[in-house]
Amino acid sequence: MNLEKINKQAIQEVSGAKSTVDLEKLKVKYLGRKGELTSILRSLRNLPEKERKSTGKEANELKKTIKSMIFKKNSEITEKRLKSVEKRIDITAPGRRVINGHLHPLTLITRKIEDTFQSMGFRIVEGPEIENEYYNFDALNIPRDHPARDVWSTFWLKHGKNQKLLLRTHTSPMQARFMEKNNPPFRIIVPGRVFRYEATDASHSHTFYQLEGLMVDRNINIGNFKAVVEEFLRRIFGRETETRIRPSYFPFVEPGFEVDMRQPSGEWLEIMGAGMVHPNVFKAVGYVPSNWQGFAFGVGIDRIVKLKYKIDDIRLLYSGDLKFLNQF
Repeated sequence: MNLEKINKQAIQEVSGAKSTVDLEKLKVKYLGRKGELTSILRSLRNLPEKERKSTGKEANELKKTIKSMIFKKNSEITEKRLKSVEKRIDITAPGRRVINGHLHPLTLITRKIEDTFQSMGFRIVEGPEIENEYYNFDALNIPRDHPARDVWSTFWLKHGKNQKLLLRTHTSPMQARFMEKNNPPFRIIVPGRVFRYEATDASHSHTFYQLEGLMVDRNINIGNFKAVVEEFLRRIFGRETETRIRPSYFPFVEPGFEVDMRQPSGEWLEIMGAGMVHPNVFKAVGYVPSNWQGFAFGVGIDRIVKLKYKIDDIRLLYSGDLKFLNQF
């Protein structure tokens, strides 16, 4: 097909196009990879040099012309459609309320917690949800035959290699992972999902969110921990929040303790486990225990959410029920 004939045909078809879809088809027909103009341009290499130059120049000019025609026609069709829509719109009618999305309560509290600790100089780090036995237990001073392993109901994963994999039962493995690659002093928090092989009820779930905290320096003591955790809880629950510390046992800290928070009813409620980092944990990551001290703590973000918003059933947080979620 010669260029003059293509030009006449393109003018006729573009002028008669009724929609942007028709124009897109014409664009492919003439200008696409297998289009008529493209085919002519590709065949130029078979022509004598003089003819190749003149035909190539004409073909490129026609290509620009067809592009321009399609663009102009597209603008006409679009403008006509918009005018048609405007005629159907009653500009005096009241507007429709825009329904905005919002954050999940778990996200709201997690961000609040992160902001609180960042303001106190803590860095946010993340770790893998699929963990191995060493970091989840061994590096945290929980030997293979230690009865403390029974406290964590574990989801073990089938794996062909010698390494035993599991869904992490707490965020504490990041203590060892981070210390292996970083030198003190530092302070970090580790928010994330953890998994326990246990039945689900109003206060328990097989999947929930936890926050690990770790601070290591030369002269860290329980007083430092007390100041940090009190400030954290007061920013979440209010400046009048009362806390207390009780002795407890966790394999990866010594001494270990639990932090309680007084409820409006006057009763005390355990809110987190904590303690001074055990020397064996420091040894496992290559630190000299006599040179460093630190504290670690773990708190359930779901528990914070339940207390903050007075939610009596943890399952509501994972139900996807919009009647519940739209309250936040």
